Amino acid sequence: MKTVLCYGDSLTWGFNAEGPSRHDFADRWPSRLASGLGADARVIAEGLNGRTTIYDDNSVTEDRNGARTLPVFLSSHQPLDLVAIMLGTNDLKRNTGGGYAFPAKQGMERLVRIVQTFPFWEDFARPNILIVTPPVFRAARDANFEEMFGHARAESRRLASMYRELGDALGCHVFDAAEACETTPIDGIHLDAENTRRLGDALVPVVRRILDATAD
Repeated sequence: MKTVLCYGDSLTWGFNAEGPSRHDFADRWPSRLASGLGADARVIAEGLNGRTTIYDDNSVTEDRNGARTLPVFLSSHQPLDLVAIMLGTNDLKRNTGGGYAFPAKQGMERLVRIVQTFPFWEDFARPNILIVTPPVFRAARDANFEEMFGHARAESRRLASMYRELGDALGCHVFDAAEACETTPIDGIHLDAENTRRLGDALVPVVRRILDATAD
C-alpha cells in the first residue's frame, strides 16, 4: 500500500467559510483523494489553519511555521511514497511572508529541500513531492479577510508560475489548484464544499500517475 502525506493549511484542514465551521470529513480534498485512490493507497491529512511555509505567526498558540513542524510528520508517518504540499496562502499576509509571492516561493523551496534531505530510515525510499499551488484569491465579502488578503490578489496569481519554475528546478511534480476549483466570495481564499471536492477529485489521476510510476 502506498502512503501519501497531504501537508497544508486551512484549505487542507477543511475550513468552511459558511459559519465559519469545518467541512464534513467526506468533502475535504484529502478525503476525496483517498476515496478516488481506493484501497491501494493511504492518505494522511495534515492541515493546520494559518500554516505558512517558513514564517512565524505569533498571534496564536500553535506553531504555524511549516518548516519547523514538517520534519515531525515526515518521521512519524514514514515510510512515505508521496508528500503533497499545499501552502503559500498565508505567506501572502503582511505579517508573515510580507504579502508577496516570492517569499512564498522561497518558503516552498525550503520545504522541498527538507523532504529531499530528511534522514529517513535506511530501508525506506525517499518520497516523491507534489507541490499544489493554492487557488487564486478573489474579492471577499468578509471585511476582516479582505483586510488580511485583499492587497495580495495579484500576488496570488503569480504563485502558479513561480511554483512551476521551482518544481522544474528541483525535480518536483506541480499541480495548480486553480485548474480545478475557485475560492468562495465569502472570504476570498477558502473553498466551499463543492470546490474542495473538485480539488480532491482532480488530484486523483495526478497522484495515481506519480504512485504508479514508482510502483514496486
